[in-house]
Amino acid sequence: MGVTRLKRKDKRNRAVATNEVNRIKQLTKTPVIRKVDVEELKKQA
Repeated sequence: MGVTRLKRKDKRNRAVATNEVNRIKQLTKTPVIRKVDVEELKKQA
């Protein structure tokens, strides 16, 4: 017996997975905030 696939549901599942991957990529792409030495900045200015 053949297996039928729900194309609508399959499309939605792929969209959810793609969005999750993109969300993770966006979170890891944000630069790390470094600690700023205030005293050093005051000396330069």
